[in-house]
Amino acid sequence: MFSGKLRPPGRVRWPLLLAACLSLVACATAPYTGRQQVLLVSQEKELALGYQAFEQIKWRSRPARDPALQERVQKVGWRLARAADRPDFQWEFVVFENDKVANAFCLPGGKVGLYTGLFKYIQSDADLATIIAHETAHVLARHAGERLSHQRLAQVGGLALGVGLAAAGTNPVGSQAALLGYGLGSQLGVLLPYSRLQEAEADRIGLILMAKAGYDPELALRFWERFATAKGDRARLPEFLSSHPSNESRLQSIRAALVEARRYYLVSEPSGPALRGH
Repeated sequence: MFSGKLRPPGRVRWPLLLAACLSLVACATAPYTGRQQVLLVSQEKELALGYQAFEQIKWRSRPARDPALQERVQKVGWRLARAADRPDFQWEFVVFENDKVANAFCLPGGKVGLYTGLFKYIQSDADLATIIAHETAHVLARHAGERLSHQRLAQVGGLALGVGLAAAGTNPVGSQAALLGYGLGSQLGVLLPYSRLQEAEADRIGLILMAKAGYDPELALRFWERFATAKGDRARLPEFLSSHPSNESRLQSIRAALVEARRYYLVSEPSGPALRGH
């Protein structure tokens, strides 16, 4: 943390500092969509963080005690894992006991969790596959590492701006206002839009994974339509303030993505190598 005694040595060229940091950025390509990604975190680091975090979640949260429910999720989950074709990941699918939470999550390395509150909306294995495929797509596209990278770049930008303002002799009130504006701008103009983009991308890749696993991707649209009707947009923030697209935007994107996903559904057998134990 900086102390009040820190003084920049002469004229600090803060744009050069930012450029030097940006030069360290690694680029990658998202599967199926071909979108260029910015990744500052190695996949090895991502996997280690994901595995550690999932163990902590399993320790703090209570897995559902219904063995039939866990077995059902395992069956659908491993079918999608084979379609994802990443046998190097330590895939794991766990249902956690919480009837008040209708949500699912994923962590790097193939860790997927679902809460029991979701199952009041699930009518079939295809519905379950829709949810797990969406989370599996997040894992496959390394969205967690990408979000962490964007946050780090925003922090670097804020640091560079602070150094530049100090070097220019900007008064404290003006500096605080500039840094506040930068933080708000990076959140609304970069971080949240990227989060919404990733959600749409996970829907698109998820449809493809469903199709490759032998599930009709058309059924995903029916699930999301039903889920959107049940949940509604009444309690949601405006889309530009949200990390997720609105229901209307999401359904529109899914309809468009079905054209591509249907081509993969022509292959009836799940693709990818066999995974040990499943």
